[in-house]
Amino acid sequence: MSKAVPPSETSAADSDLESAASPRARRQRVQAAETGMVVLKGLARMGGRASLTALAAHVGESPAKVHRYLMSLMAEGLVDQEVATQQYHLGLEALFVGVAAMRQADPLRISEPALIRLRESLAVTCFIAVMGNKGPTIVRFEEPGLPITVNVRVGSVLSMLWSATGRAFLGALDEAPVQQMALAELADAPQDLRALLDRDDPIGVLRRDVRAAGCATVKDTNLRGISAVSAPLYDHTGRPCAVLTALGATGGFDVSPGGKVVAAVKKEAAAASAALGYTG
Repeated sequence: MSKAVPPSETSAADSDLESAASPRARRQRVQAAETGMVVLKGLARMGGRASLTALAAHVGESPAKVHRYLMSLMAEGLVDQEVATQQYHLGLEALFVGVAAMRQADPLRISEPALIRLRESLAVTCFIAVMGNKGPTIVRFEEPGLPITVNVRVGSVLSMLWSATGRAFLGALDEAPVQQMALAELADAPQDLRALLDRDDPIGVLRRDVRAAGCATVKDTNLRGISAVSAPLYDHTGRPCAVLTALGATGGFDVSPGGKVVAAVKKEAAAASAALGYTG
């Protein structure tokens, strides 16, 4: 004959069992959430649409396991399935998340930490410029503790051909107005500046050089005694939306392709582009 267990003792025993199982249950829930996010991000990185087999291969999981997670994501509206092709694609809720993220993807806000890091790590003047109707226009400006004297500030419009910022835009943008600005500058440029460019195809060669290097550099062209390095920032559509520039006194400012200034500017521009949703 079994002995009756008082209610108070039963409650205590159940509580102990729940407490013991709780950490394991929490770990399982966290692991399940992580796997679900891997599947969702994998689908996004495959262009937002894929078959079960292709998606499973992409994320390195079995089709059966990926299917279970896809069912959960579909229940939340993050994923949907096309009846005709049986392919999975991002759902309406994923679209809402993406739109909200894009609204926050402001190049000025996102690039501000990059300006601070460049200023502190290299002790150089740096700024962000956007393409305005009159040309590249500075919209954010940072100076080190011992700044160099330059006659550019927020609101300054820079040269398309003789500033690193303008060259970065010229190399990255294919828009007709940008090319027209460059042609107009070239027509008005003095002979000593024109001699710095290729004689047969000055703008074309300049654009190809910038694209090949991933950045633009100048030395004593836009401002005497000043050198600069610029790299474009790209948004989620792949369009150049801004340019990050660092500049300093030519004597102590290395603009060589393997130098630390070029490496730092390109690294910060790439990080800011990734934060803007660029995947190219």
